[in-house]
Amino acid sequence: MALFRVWAPDARTVEVEVHGARHRLAAGRDEGWWDIDVPAVGAGADYAFVLDGGEALPDPRSAWQPFGVHGPSRVVDHDAYPWRDTHWRGIPLPGAVVYELHVDTFTAEGTFDAAADRLDHLLDLGVDIVELLPVNAFPGRHGWGYDGVGLFAVQDAYGGPEGLKRFVDAAHARGLGVALDVVYNHLGPSGNYLGRFGPYFTETHTTLWGPAVNFDAEGSDEVRRFVVDNARMWLRDYHLDGLRLDAVHAIVDTSATHILAELADEVAQLSAALGRELFLVAESDLNDPRVVLSPDAGGFGMDAQWSDDFHHAVHAVLTGESSGYYVDFGSLDDLAAALTEGYVYAGRHSVYRRRRHGRPLPRSVPGHRLLGYAQNHDQIGNRARGDRLSQLVGPPRAKVAAALVLTSPFTPLLFMGEEWGASTPWQYFTDHDDPELARAVRDGRRSEFAAFGWRPQDVPDPQDPATVERSRLDWAELAKEPHAELLDWHRTLIALRRRVPELMDGRLDRVVVAYDEDARWLVVRRGRQAVACNLATERQTVPVDGTPVTVLAASAPGAVCGDRDVETDGESVAIISLA
Repeated sequence: MALFRVWAPDARTVEVEVHGARHRLAAGRDEGWWDIDVPAVGAGADYAFVLDGGEALPDPRSAWQPFGVHGPSRVVDHDAYPWRDTHWRGIPLPGAVVYELHVDTFTAEGTFDAAADRLDHLLDLGVDIVELLPVNAFPGRHGWGYDGVGLFAVQDAYGGPEGLKRFVDAAHARGLGVALDVVYNHLGPSGNYLGRFGPYFTETHTTLWGPAVNFDAEGSDEVRRFVVDNARMWLRDYHLDGLRLDAVHAIVDTSATHILAELADEVAQLSAALGRELFLVAESDLNDPRVVLSPDAGGFGMDAQWSDDFHHAVHAVLTGESSGYYVDFGSLDDLAAALTEGYVYAGRHSVYRRRRHGRPLPRSVPGHRLLGYAQNHDQIGNRARGDRLSQLVGPPRAKVAAALVLTSPFTPLLFMGEEWGASTPWQYFTDHDDPELARAVRDGRRSEFAAFGWRPQDVPDPQDPATVERSRLDWAELAKEPHAELLDWHRTLIALRRRVPELMDGRLDRVVVAYDEDARWLVVRRGRQAVACNLATERQTVPVDGTPVTVLAASAPGAVCGDRDVETDGESVAIISLA
């Protein structure tokens, strides 16, 4: 017997179509809910809901869409999976190294099982947590996952619900945590049937994607419950360790209790009930400390947030780019501010935004609550051709970037392939079956980059299968130079971070930065350790505050300690232990 239940407050009749027959649901005890027990139906049965005698629609809370986002849903019994991670108690985010990957392009096969076969590489690298880009159901076979519409369903092409469970089980067996990127600020346009069932969206607020998700207007209680239950499902039924919430600055909620604070409270309760560590990480470009402050301090209670300011500061210094939001960055002073203050823009005037932006991060907030990175899916994939940093600046400066990230006071994040300077780009790709939507996506992408001087024919077509194929990692590169050398550098840095306590210290007030804009050097002092970056093209002496004892690691051979300085090759970095 299976219980079918759905929220459809405006429907006059609701039926479930299963095994070729329709069964009428009864109005439930909770307002707007309908339910029915159907005998002789169990896991594996395909079903759909019919509202007021109309077309069959997938379940808004479907766990599996084996026929795509437009087809019927399939019953899943989460209790049937034979988990092997019964002793797993989670993994703390502070001190961890996070690795972001996209299931489809991480391997040639593009499945959870194929990705699991590569987990030993991540273990050898020194990673602690694997962060998956969205895996909930989206239209077509290929996509980033940010136009998903089945929030409770696991993308069938990746391996469906059991594929994800096998991946998490395999990761936990190796001591690796798994986090998942989820999107609660919007849904994709194709296969989005939520509005047929109830007021999931409101025109009280608008976003880049149209009407906002309804977190604060009429009917919003059940919409909020929908999102909270979704978060709890991933953490409970799939044994995930954390969630990364996409673009929370695009969530509009004027309620007394913001949906983020409600999520934080619910996840804390679930963590206590399960007896294992759980965490929430938010993406926000607001530079607003409320994201990571506790609700008692007027915040939303997120465990951490992504730090775009740190990325932009590193990227602009290493590449010299100054278009778009990079116009606000480019100086070593900005990079120093990111390393010591967390936010670069904490009330400063932003040329890009044409106004003041952000406010200071309280000293009580440790750097561990900011994720620091030199690359991620957005910063690579939202370039016209998906260029990686190593393609823009070459291996020497890519090594400098790695050192700045992995010796920073932040929680480091790497994007798949970054560790070996993958030559494959990571481009924007889709697989929409609606010709008009496909054309609109293609034209919109080309129009966006025309403003930067790109010719339409030079911007990859998101719908072209070659675009996703170009974006797949080439694992054969690991044994080739310069990739093998860059991979060894990342391993060295992560091992050094583990071994040297000062490099794991998240206290921003203990980070001291010295630099010379003209000479192009920067030194980051972490206790008795100094990270000396020579960004000039020629070999030069970089002064450090203290007496150098030994070079712990260097990105280029020949770094030499002097009395109060270190001599380094051009475009290199050395990590020195001081007396």
